[in-house]
Amino acid sequence: MGFAGYKAMISARARAAGVSEGTISSIIPFLSLDMRVVRLDRGQPGGVMPTTTVPPFAPYRRDHVTPSLIARGQTVYATNWTRLWGLQTRTGVDAAMPVAIFGHETSYGVVTGGFDLLDSLATLAYDGRRRALFEGELIAALQLIDRGTPRSRLRGSWAGATGYPQFMPSAVLKLAVDGDGDGRVDIWSSQSDALASIANFFKNAGWKAGVSWGVAARVPATFDRAAVRNNVVAARCTRVFARHSRWLTMREWRALGVVPTGRTLPDDEPASLLEPDGPTAPAYLLTSNYRVILEYNCSNFYALSVGLLADAIARR
Repeated sequence: MGFAGYKAMISARARAAGVSEGTISSIIPFLSLDMRVVRLDRGQPGGVMPTTTVPPFAPYRRDHVTPSLIARGQTVYATNWTRLWGLQTRTGVDAAMPVAIFGHETSYGVVTGGFDLLDSLATLAYDGRRRALFEGELIAALQLIDRGTPRSRLRGSWAGATGYPQFMPSAVLKLAVDGDGDGRVDIWSSQSDALASIANFFKNAGWKAGVSWGVAARVPATFDRAAVRNNVVAARCTRVFARHSRWLTMREWRALGVVPTGRTLPDDEPASLLEPDGPTAPAYLLTSNYRVILEYNCSNFYALSVGLLADAIARR
């Protein structure tokens, strides 16, 4: 099936999903294949040339928890403090976490991506590697247009993420909220709406109020890692979760000699151990809230750097 045939098929599916004829006729016939998107997608881990090599975390941390991101995040945090505190009170989500996501995803709105979302999503769906995912997002983007979002707004990453929070279209539909009370939801130019929408995402993903994402920890030289190996194969993000230990309470970790090096967690709080750069490098004890960060982007390096950035922004 060529791309013209695919556009006819997606028109039928959009129609079945309730997308208006006006949107279908004004958008779908004019969609274009973007071969740059195809090349970028196939170059990702899990593409046609997968890799089993895990790079070190330390360079990634240096690139994503920078003095500039920390300082600018502290400014955003201070400027929006009243609203952030209100969000934390209502949702339970740590007030620094939406700011850290905002900084990590778009450098506080500086880099939001210049790809046409409709073309990118149609290209990814047609290419077929993850057709079900991207077809659903393409239809969600069409539904956003039906709701009044201008096509010109729908720009972002090559993989279909858009706005300050870099939400996929389905997340915009379900989770984007009005954070400044002006009656509109604008995650493309309103910091308040973006921060509130990220907090809503985290609440929806199961954030546990009053609990840190994790803490740095010291592991004794004689520690038996085989004794805490996690033998459960995760249903999703298998390689990410394979690097985590099994769950133990903080009391149990302390009994094994694994102790926090700064902030701590309650004795009965479950945590898993992650040593991203091996036994001789910094280790982390991670709570269920770390798994919530992984819902945003299922990468240990991403989740660790977001947690560390949030702590630095809040001066913890």
